[in-house]
Amino acid sequence: MFDVNQFDWEGLLVDAGLIALKVIGLFIAFYIVRAIGSRVMNKAFQEVAKRRNISEGRSLTLHKLAENIFSYVLIFMLVATLFGIFGLPIASLIAGAGVVGLAIGFGAQGLVSDVVTGFFLLLEKQIDVNDYVTVGSFDGIVESVGLRTTQIRSFDGTLNYVPNREITSVSNHSRGNMRALVDIGISYDDNIDHAMEIMQAVCDRVAASNPLVVEGPNVIGVQGLGASDVVLRVIAKTENMEQWGVERQLRKEIKEAFDEHNIEIPFPHQVYIHKNQEGTETSSS
Repeated sequence: MFDVNQFDWEGLLVDAGLIALKVIGLFIAFYIVRAIGSRVMNKAFQEVAKRRNISEGRSLTLHKLAENIFSYVLIFMLVATLFGIFGLPIASLIAGAGVVGLAIGFGAQGLVSDVVTGFFLLLEKQIDVNDYVTVGSFDGIVESVGLRTTQIRSFDGTLNYVPNREITSVSNHSRGNMRALVDIGISYDDNIDHAMEIMQAVCDRVAASNPLVVEGPNVIGVQGLGASDVVLRVIAKTENMEQWGVERQLRKEIKEAFDEHNIEIPFPHQVYIHKNQEGTETSSS
């Protein structure tokens, strides 16, 4: 019969205390190593970013990927050490990892496709962190490129997690200069050549004052004939991601110039016809 009084409680408490100290020390070491590793990687990638042949976006992309891999390796080492502290054989952990890998291979083939696609996205430098891209129905700024998912921040603030296997085509808007395009409508009664001269003067002034303009702006002529206006088009090339600001500036200054020279930017008119009791008609707009 089991005798509680004869059980070595003191030895059990000592062993439990030693195990607890080892576990606490292990977690302290884990956080210290992770902090040191993060600092070392930050410093290393800052040096990489200074090289001329590696862009800042590419450096950030590789930095985030390296942090993910470092975290996975560190967690695996933590779990393996915990197995050793509790007297469990490391081989069982490796065997368990093998079983999990086999299950992934048979039951989660999409994950394998994610990893393969993510590898080629990184290898071919299709997208980098801070790039403005369109991927399927998602449009925004890339925040992270991983081996499994890509994170894209939409302009309304939504963070989209896109599995890499769903990235079948990528439109990268951050490779090279971008085009600014502005369409301005004038009245049919206004002189087109005079309006184009005023617009070109505004374009020349914007080109001289805004260093973000790479080429142009130029008035290319009549773009279309609308129901109530003649549409004139202006195009320019700007530094990447600056096209919207240049377009806003052009619209503002062209509108101010048109007001100064009494050139009308028409708006749609509606004509109402009223028939009175005598059968006569009157119209108003």
